[in-house]
Amino acid sequence: MAYIMYLLLFGLVLGLAAVASNPSPYFAALGLVVVAGMGCGVLVGYGGSFLSLILFLIYLGGMLVVFAYSAALAAEPYPEGWGSWPVLGAMLFYLVGVLTCSFLFSGGWYEGSWVTADEVGEFSVFRGDMGGVAVMYSAGGGLLILGVWVLLLTLFVVLELTRGLNRGALRAV
Repeated sequence: MAYIMYLLLFGLVLGLAAVASNPSPYFAALGLVVVAGMGCGVLVGYGGSFLSLILFLIYLGGMLVVFAYSAALAAEPYPEGWGSWPVLGAMLFYLVGVLTCSFLFSGGWYEGSWVTADEVGEFSVFRGDMGGVAVMYSAGGGLLILGVWVLLLTLFVVLELTRGLNRGALRAV
């Protein structure tokens, strides 16, 4: 199980570096899908199957629609891929930075400290991720509403930035 978690965490970091280093929205969308899939795999490995389902339904269902809309408006005839030298250099720079930080701050962290959500309470009635969902809606309700408003503001900012000077549904291509 530890090797699967290592593989999922490595894919998560590699996908994040791919999203951060790529200027083209087409390939960054693929990186976002990889990051969401690997993040869901990490959550399932820790026992949070409900939260991973919520991540896929909300994140991939909602935010990638806006991302696809803005990618359609920012159409490039020759997008830069991961094989171009500036993108590859930025990706290697991010990966070296992550490796350096992991070696600097990894003291006292071992794979034996990985505890899933279901191993903590032996006599619990609920699963570990269900208790977290209840706390998210009860004690973290204000932060949840703030997050919804930030996502709504981000939606309007992205739509306003990609609209440009065109004032209607039809635009000259």
